[in-house]
Amino acid sequence: MRPRVVAVANQKGGVGKTTTAISLGATLAAYERRTLLLDLDPQSNCTAGLGLRPSAGEATSYDLLLGNVALAAAARATEFPFLGLVPATPDLAGAEVELVGMVGREFRLRDALAGDALAAYDFALVDCPPSLGLLTLNALAAADGLLVPIQCEYFALEGVSHLMTTIEEVRRFLNPALTIDGVLLTMYDERTRLAQQVADEVRGVFGGLVFETVVPRNVRLAEAPSFGRPIHAYDLRSRGSQAYLELGREYLQRTEAADGR
Repeated sequence: MRPRVVAVANQKGGVGKTTTAISLGATLAAYERRTLLLDLDPQSNCTAGLGLRPSAGEATSYDLLLGNVALAAAARATEFPFLGLVPATPDLAGAEVELVGMVGREFRLRDALAGDALAAYDFALVDCPPSLGLLTLNALAAADGLLVPIQCEYFALEGVSHLMTTIEEVRRFLNPALTIDGVLLTMYDERTRLAQQVADEVRGVFGGLVFETVVPRNVRLAEAPSFGRPIHAYDLRSRGSQAYLELGREYLQRTEAADGR
């Protein structure tokens, strides 16, 4: 089956976007789906969260976007079976400026992933920056599906309306086939009424697009990146790890049934 490219995006920062990209990627790999994480955020937290630091001269997502290297040269194996990574460095911030004057600037990532470039993978998860700039547009133009993490806090839906507007524009002009794979509620604290109210509001807006799985606010999830480990390798028994394992099962049921896998 054709590899599925998934953009993990939300223009609002601090919603658990990178945590979701790493944790869902590690979950899919644990279920023996060949998975590639592609770090498209200049903060490079996805790269650091897997304990990697690209050395000078090593190919990164910056080189991939600018067409300096092929995907096979930019992708790195990790210590985890079935999980690969295209790393990022802060240099990626310069790519957005350099892309402005390029022909087909919104399609650089799509072109880099075209043909047999992704033949070695079942899924490619793109960790997007917390903005709707050219890097995120590249991810949306290349993606088959979009996964939107939303934290269960007061400003949860702030900016999501802008993201939805952007998605419609992307569908109209760049990628008519883009679908929403799901909306994920993160940082849920069952002790507060606010969290339940926000969850109800999000489900009221997005309906069946919202995953049944809810990711709780969990200290172990927050700690794992500082040790350069996915949550399953850091603390498999934690509530955060169990939530993402359940999310992986739910996600595979949705996407593989839809794709006929």
